[in-house]
Amino acid sequence: MACCWTDMLLYSFLAYLVVQLVRLIFADADLNVLWKEKFGKRPDTLKGQVVWITGSSSGIGEYLAYELAKAGCKLVLSARRIKELERVKKQCLIYGPISDEDILVTSLDVADLSSQERAVEVIISHFGQVDILVNNAGRSQRAMICDTSIEVDQEMINLNVVGQISLTKAILPHMRKRKTGHIVVTSSLAGLMGAPFSASYALTKFALHGWFESLRFEGFSENIKVTMICPGPVFSNLLKNCFTGQKGQVQMGSNEKRVTTQRCAALMATAIANQMDEVWITRQPLLLLTYFAQYFPSICRWFVTFMFFVCLFVCLFV
Repeated sequence: MACCWTDMLLYSFLAYLVVQLVRLIFADADLNVLWKEKFGKRPDTLKGQVVWITGSSSGIGEYLAYELAKAGCKLVLSARRIKELERVKKQCLIYGPISDEDILVTSLDVADLSSQERAVEVIISHFGQVDILVNNAGRSQRAMICDTSIEVDQEMINLNVVGQISLTKAILPHMRKRKTGHIVVTSSLAGLMGAPFSASYALTKFALHGWFESLRFEGFSENIKVTMICPGPVFSNLLKNCFTGQKGQVQMGSNEKRVTTQRCAALMATAIANQMDEVWITRQPLLLLTYFAQYFPSICRWFVTFMFFVCLFVCLFV
């Protein structure tokens, strides 16, 4: 009898592994967020909350605004391009059960620290609070380390790190006063594992993970949550106009085999609604590589190094 129960448990466990493997093969995000998408809280549970999205004039920020508008959230849209923000606002009013007063458009250059306090004052004056801050503004970079000038490194740090940290610090006192808040950060899989040709970008994302992980611990007693969103390749202006190795130069990115911006935004909305700690959004084989990076880092490093030299050989000799 005991042997029968043991066999049943073993077969059940094997069946579970097979199901999870099949899910992983066809997944476009980590299994936790896909589970929450089916059985967790829906984005419409955020209805009525004030969500500030930086970098919302295009790309992931734009489509996240649409998803949250559908959920009935009050929105703060900020970026440098006011005309584009007004376009996004009009679309949000079409998609969601919200009024013109429920969407505030404000100009903000995340790298301009002096403008952040003014933006916070305008937002608090209009809505009285910010429930969720989505740190989405940022830029990518592609170049070899030896070809990247220190000016590019500094510019990436100022935009992707200092700007995000400064804005978070500007809004934190208001969240601490209310004993509640949620900080969402659009990071990257580059913040979990380094990769060739994107050292400066990976530097900024690793820094964000360290800083916001500390904030997660420090904010626990005041009910301040932190969610790190880690997309892989996505159809986005982040990669469409990324830095090269020299200041002022940009490179147009390829959009092959990427998760759509709409899909990425939908998964982000699910992660926000469920207050998840960390989410990975990417297709195979990069998703599997991310799992290896977390649980078998040595194997992952060997594989990435091997593929790097294979690609280098092909570029040079084939």
